[in-house]
Amino acid sequence: MKKKNPKQHLALTPIIEEHNEVILLCERIRFGLKNDIAVERIKKYVDWFKEHYLDPHFEIEKEHIFPILGINNVRVKRALANHRRLSRLLSETTELNKVLNKIEEELSTYIGFEERVLYNEIREIATPQQWEEMENNHQKLGFSEDGWEDKFWKL
Repeated sequence: MKKKNPKQHLALTPIIEEHNEVILLCERIRFGLKNDIAVERIKKYVDWFKEHYLDPHFEIEKEHIFPILGINNVRVKRALANHRRLSRLLSETTELNKVLNKIEEELSTYIGFEERVLYNEIREIATPQQWEEMENNHQKLGFSEDGWEDKFWKL
């Protein structure tokens, strides 16, 4: 059995913590829909979140995390397909109620897949050098809602 490097859990910690922001987005979408917040308001927030958070997060995964397993790895292919599907959903401008529900479902499912399946596989095979590179290359996004004023989830 391969001896685990104690740094391997630390290197993924920032990216997993960033998933908490995505979980909050899902909760906010659910809250908005449940409380009859205008879907246009929710969608504007989702669009803002995508630009300031999801797109940079996906790029970090694509550039620094997924290459550890290789582009032909079946789970990496699934993750990249999920990124594409989410991007298509996020660009939808019609049937917003349906689209927002689908975005929330897809993101919730995808985060679970990454944390329970994909990242566990990375933990198993990453070399000490890859862990070090991951740690050095990943800069926490430092996401802040300071740029967003319409906090519809705080009724």
